[in-house]
Amino acid sequence: MKTKIILIAILISQALCFAQQDSQYTQYMYNTVNVNPAYAGSRETLSVFLLHRNQWVGLDGAPVTNNVSLNTPIGDSNFGLGFSIINDKIGPTTENQISADLAYFIQVSENYKLSLGMKGTANIFNLDVNKLNIFDQNDPQFQNLDSEFTPNVGAGVYLFSENTYFGVSVPNLFETKHFDDNSVAITREKMHYYVIGGHVFDISPSLKFKPAFLTKIVEGAPLQADITANFLINDKLTLGAAYRWSAAISGLIGFQISESWFIGYGYDMETTKLSNYNSGSHEIFLRYELFNNSRISSPRFF
Repeated sequence: MKTKIILIAILISQALCFAQQDSQYTQYMYNTVNVNPAYAGSRETLSVFLLHRNQWVGLDGAPVTNNVSLNTPIGDSNFGLGFSIINDKIGPTTENQISADLAYFIQVSENYKLSLGMKGTANIFNLDVNKLNIFDQNDPQFQNLDSEFTPNVGAGVYLFSENTYFGVSVPNLFETKHFDDNSVAITREKMHYYVIGGHVFDISPSLKFKPAFLTKIVEGAPLQADITANFLINDKLTLGAAYRWSAAISGLIGFQISESWFIGYGYDMETTKLSNYNSGSHEIFLRYELFNNSRISSPRFF
């Protein structure tokens, strides 16, 4: 028990102060709008996405993420609109992010469009001091720590066709300091840079192969790279695997229930010593899309 408490303290301090602080997703290829606002409306249909991620199951205070997002093209214009809510819990902290995205599409060639996107975010951060073992109960740093509100903005570009995509984004352009007294901030959230890409190969009429990658760069943390390989069978069943550099390997499965409904599940198994203290991470999502046949000829695999 003592070892677990020490480990949790180290994990929380790293997550809040030095490590990557944005929400982590294994099935990022279906949830692109959360990391790149230029994705909003790119599927040319109303898309509603719900996700639940339970990370490092069995480890007290481990991250739990809930996410709901919506994105859609705006009529017959070249604009797309997105809206999302992310709830993150880790140890004694709870963070809620409410974001709005606006994207503008430019036809750059016969097959490719370039999208430019902006994101505005309202961040509500809460630290429950009752869950902390504070050495000095009179420490002023831990007094009056109610919920704190901070705004932020982000930007991204996204180039795509019917079978290829590539994007670069920074969801939050400003570093955020929580409970900052001008000398010491309890937490600092640094800028995260994302690079995402993928391609769909038609192997046969009944089989498609889609390799994809997501790279996340943040000051003070190791480079994070996700490499994923998915297969789509008969336009219904998706099977795949993923590798998170020096962190985890994952199995993915998805099923197209109907034209509008798609459900997916991912399981991560740690490849680090952290695997000794948890039984893996679970991620499940549900996507609903309302197709308008006048805008889109066939749903894309991303």
